[in-house]
Amino acid sequence: MKRLKELSLFKGLSDADLKELEPYLGTTKFRKKETIFSEGEPPEWFYLVLSGKVKITKLSHEGKEIILEVISPTDIFGGVAVIRGFPYPANAVAMEDSEVLRISRKNLMRLVDRFPNLMYFIALQLGDRMKSSYDSLKNIALERVEARIAALLLKLSRKVGVSTKDGTLIDMRLTKQDIADMTGTTVETSIRTFSKFKKQGLVSESGGKFVIRDKNGLESFSS
Repeated sequence: MKRLKELSLFKGLSDADLKELEPYLGTTKFRKKETIFSEGEPPEWFYLVLSGKVKITKLSHEGKEIILEVISPTDIFGGVAVIRGFPYPANAVAMEDSEVLRISRKNLMRLVDRFPNLMYFIALQLGDRMKSSYDSLKNIALERVEARIAALLLKLSRKVGVSTKDGTLIDMRLTKQDIADMTGTTVETSIRTFSKFKKQGLVSESGGKFVIRDKNGLESFSS
């Protein structure tokens, strides 16, 4: 129960509420690159990341993977499909070894009816997620590659950034291919853009993770 109290989704629920809720919850683990659900599958489960990272993806008309969102610990996914009762609109894949909490669709419907606050916090997260996905698709369609990559790095720094003496560390491992998939470009273009950013002192790499060294300089590319 202590672990549940730390999750924003269950904010506002009493100890008695959480005890009543607990039997409906389960946890499961996924290995890196393991598919959690695929686009078009029936919405059987609602998920929340406890540890690790999950990417939400779609395939372009050319068959290229586009990463719409990266789901970090305490974030939910699969919610829209579960609540509305239509097939999952995208794929969910573990980016690294991950543990997730999951609730069956039948039980979720029962719980949101029993605990209205739960529905409120789900709605807040879903609203943020939909706006973020819309912005990602809009950037891919309208912005030049440098602006898209700069905007992505700034977004990730706000989400999982950690202040260090060298700048803001994006606390997740991302390959140049991941960056390319998240911005709708090629890995070669991603590599060239990072090379340019590094030469200008905007970003660096540390232990396989990116560090934003000049936030204002990066913002000048994304605006």
